[in-house]
Amino acid sequence: MKINFFKYQATGNDFIIINNIEKSFFLNEKIIKNLCNRNLGIGADGLILIEKNKKYDFYMKYYNSDGKEGSMCGNGGRCSVHFAKKIGILNKTNTLFKSIDGYHYASIKQNIVSLNMKNVELVKVYPEHIYINTGSPHHILFKEKINNINVYKEGKKIRFNQKYIKTGVNVNFVKINKNILNVRTYERGVENETFSCGTGVTASAIAAYHIKKILYNKIIVKTLGGTLQVKFEKLLKSYKKIFLKGEVNFVYKGIINTL
Repeated sequence: MKINFFKYQATGNDFIIINNIEKSFFLNEKIIKNLCNRNLGIGADGLILIEKNKKYDFYMKYYNSDGKEGSMCGNGGRCSVHFAKKIGILNKTNTLFKSIDGYHYASIKQNIVSLNMKNVELVKVYPEHIYINTGSPHHILFKEKINNINVYKEGKKIRFNQKYIKTGVNVNFVKINKNILNVRTYERGVENETFSCGTGVTASAIAAYHIKKILYNKIIVKTLGGTLQVKFEKLLKSYKKIFLKGEVNFVYKGIINTL
């Protein structure tokens, strides 16, 4: 089977995106895992199928690089919007699309995409960490230094901890530098550190604000792959109108034979 694909990246978080509006492709776990393999396939943190949806502009179906369908991916969602605009699914600068966690509003201006994330109804604060679900579950640790942390080793310990054995978790190591966050993330499904994680960046920003480590609700976040912006509104104990904003880049397109 020959597949036309597009390669995208958003602050280093990279994805294979396939136009499946006509339902031309059925990709099983093995095929997806092979396509995402950086030695034997195209290579990516995840794979996205753009499919038709009657109520919304499109449906974003996201798979982690392990071949399994994943939860919401913030950077993947932003790349999907750019892709939909590029191939003509969108002829406007804003969209309403659906993903596994519901619908999302987004706007696009050239290569900058701003994505409305899932509302956060609950922030769980523990003595050593904070837990937030921003469409994907996140375990957040604030550290004085994060450059020397072995994110793969330390993140893996927490991700496979008995506490998270059923659902897994993404692990974020966060340093605060005045009003700027530096975030490094171990992602479940990829099972390694990625250059950036959109839902993780969002969760880290909300966590920092929630425990008053940052007093502003418009926060710059630096990742290994680049800079993102998170803004939100707080209503009692919940967070609404959460937007993740940053640059998206089309890398290349090609054809691959899955046989």
